[in-house]
Amino acid sequence: MQEIENIELKYLSIEDYEDLKQAMIEAYSNMPNAYWKKHHIQSLIDRFPEGQVVLKVNGQFAGCALSIVVDYDRFEDNHKYKEITGNYTFNTHSPDGDMLYGIDVFIKPAFRGLRLGRRLYDYRKELCERLNLKGIAFGGRIPNYHKYQNELSPKEYIQKVRKKEINDPVLNFQISNDFHPAKIITGYLEGDKESKEYAVLLEWDNIYYEKPSKRPATIKKVVRIGLIQWQMRPYKNLDEVMQQAEFFIDAVSGYRCDFALFPEFFNAPLMAENNHLTEPEAIRELAKHTENVVSKFSELAISYNINIITGSMPEIVNDQLYNAGYLCRRDGTSDRYEKLHVTPDEVKIWGMQGGKELKAFDTDCGKIGILICYDAEFPELSRILADEGVDILFVPFLTDTQNGYSRVRNCSQARAIENECYVAIAGSVGNLPKVHNMDIQYAQSMVFTPCDFAFPANGIKAEATPNTEMILIADVDIGLLRELNQFGSVRNLRDRRKDLFELKKQI
Repeated sequence: MQEIENIELKYLSIEDYEDLKQAMIEAYSNMPNAYWKKHHIQSLIDRFPEGQVVLKVNGQFAGCALSIVVDYDRFEDNHKYKEITGNYTFNTHSPDGDMLYGIDVFIKPAFRGLRLGRRLYDYRKELCERLNLKGIAFGGRIPNYHKYQNELSPKEYIQKVRKKEINDPVLNFQISNDFHPAKIITGYLEGDKESKEYAVLLEWDNIYYEKPSKRPATIKKVVRIGLIQWQMRPYKNLDEVMQQAEFFIDAVSGYRCDFALFPEFFNAPLMAENNHLTEPEAIRELAKHTENVVSKFSELAISYNINIITGSMPEIVNDQLYNAGYLCRRDGTSDRYEKLHVTPDEVKIWGMQGGKELKAFDTDCGKIGILICYDAEFPELSRILADEGVDILFVPFLTDTQNGYSRVRNCSQARAIENECYVAIAGSVGNLPKVHNMDIQYAQSMVFTPCDFAFPANGIKAEATPNTEMILIADVDIGLLRELNQFGSVRNLRDRRKDLFELKKQI
């Protein structure tokens, strides 16, 4: 597969039709002529443009999802596909309906394996929540059933699929995306020989659904954060390090996290192979891995549909050694950030330089900031980021002793209070007896909040077990920050005496 530079989710337009037709022919190769005609697509776009979306990879048509909204009570549980679609006219779509109904989802074979289908289902879920619908429903094919029709009933087949005794690529995928089987429908899709015209009625319930009322309601934006408390251990090579990193990304992605945060210098174990060199030489050898690490993280961000904050790594730019990291977004783009304040030890032992650029980063979950370890102990930096609209501040760190950790922890918690934002910190644990200047680590990863009635009284949303390899997952509600800014018991950002002092960047 070609290198992925960009993944875009767009509304489907009629100009996409020829690409859509070809994609369906390839996706449904076992069902000849199983593609929508142009007038069908035009009807869907005209009736419900928000429900028709396309995924494009590097500008190429990769997949599509088609949906309508129906008044679900009008249809019995044993409805047929022709019935729910109004004999393919889609006149069953009702803007005042209460259920999002899936008409079709498909991914071109050439783009499978990138979890693009999950992106389409995630969009449907977000659309369902935004439109305040009860949930999502559709008839799911069981394309492998024809192999077992003589020995298993549809009910027995589904039970074995759920127990992982039989692999059904469609049903397995739906269940893994939180859809639950409601019943078996007979004669659902005419001509579906693989499924023997059986289908499973699959449903997803919108837990945020509210019965429509005349009272105004605020839509909350909830972001899920995954912190990796990384165990320092010997690794033979970069491949082993990235295998472990992918293991954690897979884990937090499986819990639908929007961000994965790695610690500062998480790849330091690779310096063991250069222990015969001086410390400055060894870390410069480590810097040679950085480009490959970033490239791999970018691939994983796309593949696992998660924004990855790579912690930090040594990097050489114009013959100068920096402590830098990368934000690898799930749409294929990336940004670099630098440690601005290097510690006395980093200067003395490694000859490291402080960076010069401080900025907020736009993501699909709002604006975020990233400060590496020691930088969190300088309140000016986070205050500038707060003025730029940051809602979540990420702090990858590496501390060897408990007093060093306490500095990062306490300062990070202060940043959450004074800037009315969430602060997530992640560090490494364990020891590296064969790596000079990196022998021991102490960490307890945490998520901090402001201290007000809508938040935990102690300002701690979640905390990991100290000095134990693990992941920590927490949901943070951006809407609560908006309320705090307007109606909080104290309002640190709004109450600043700008008539007495001013803070601004020099460059």
